[in-house]
Amino acid sequence: MKSICVFCGANFNGDPALKQAIELLAEVMVSRNITLVFGGGKVGVMGLMADAVLSRGGKAIGIIPQFLMDKEVGHTGLTELHIVENMHQRKQMMNDLSEGIITLPGGWGTLEEFFEVLTWLQLGLHNHPIGLLNVNGFYDLLLKQMDVMVEQRFLKPTNRELILTSGDPIVLVNLMDNFNAKPDEVWFKDRNLT
Repeated sequence: MKSICVFCGANFNGDPALKQAIELLAEVMVSRNITLVFGGGKVGVMGLMADAVLSRGGKAIGIIPQFLMDKEVGHTGLTELHIVENMHQRKQMMNDLSEGIITLPGGWGTLEEFFEVLTWLQLGLHNHPIGLLNVNGFYDLLLKQMDVMVEQRFLKPTNRELILTSGDPIVLVNLMDNFNAKPDEVWFKDRNLT
């Protein structure tokens, strides 16, 4: 992978374990010459992630809608900053510029981005590996919910396996490097989810 899109929040909860995971992820990305693609903000986890990559001499490409630039939350020290019209264009460009996606702990926006690209992968619209950086078990309950979706036959096991997860950034990036997308694209033809 030459570029990874990182979905993360515009807030930071002060968790030292999350800060350490951000620093380690930045170290892994820069050491492997992987460009950061992200939401373009200078605040919260977004700002921490971008600054961690930039401070190590890495590249950071931000994509931010104009209305957020107008609120002065755009990061002005990036390798590249693309200003787009809306959130949909932002997500599309983030996906287009990346070869993998990692989701860090975050809120509604982070989850919405994660589920949209996951749905795109299931539909065969891209073949990027998608990872959840599960810092301190942040995503344990979400992962359990996905297992319930399989158990109750709303999600095929093959598509549940599309999500790579680890609490360790090095392990997660290694899993992503070895990923071969095999979504079950015939879900609309075969309604049998067993």
